[in-house]
Amino acid sequence: MAETWLIVGLGNPGPKYSGNRHNVGYMVLDELAGRVGGGFSSHRSRAMVLEGRLGIGGPRVVLAKPVTYMNESGGPVSSAAKFYGVEPERVVAVHDEIDIPFDTVRLKLGGGEGGHNGLRDITKALGTKDYYRVRVGVGRPPGRMDAADYVLRDFSPAERKDLPFLLSEAADAVELLVREGLLSAQQKHHPAKA
Repeated sequence: MAETWLIVGLGNPGPKYSGNRHNVGYMVLDELAGRVGGGFSSHRSRAMVLEGRLGIGGPRVVLAKPVTYMNESGGPVSSAAKFYGVEPERVVAVHDEIDIPFDTVRLKLGGGEGGHNGLRDITKALGTKDYYRVRVGVGRPPGRMDAADYVLRDFSPAERKDLPFLLSEAADAVELLVREGLLSAQQKHHPAKA
């Protein structure tokens, strides 16, 4: 049987946070759920999950949205990974990233958390940094605005207009990563430097 991938979208639960930049991971998973076909349901790992395949004959995936707050994402990710028998090298965390511009998607394996409390908690719970990250650019805070305040604000009206394209690109990146590997996904989603 083909190995399962655990794809985790990071965010904060509840309607108050649903449009926040910090919840872009949840938004990407909703896009992927549309491709898998089906809805999320409660799971004992403290996450909303959807099991399925990405495309006909595609890889088996478990999409998971932790229902804890962002800084407590590790427990649900670790529980879901154990429940589904997924090793860290088949875990993909989809998250907001202030260090890359809005409308940009980057992928990497391992590395630091860059001050992202959700990633820090996942690293601690999995006991390794060696899991994939699909980093969805939300841009830097303007002026002297605190980064935490910035990511807990909704996307601007101008950003909301382009948001569907960003979510689709991030979902494409996840799909390419699990189908063809990191290098293929990076080659498509990381533009060559001029």
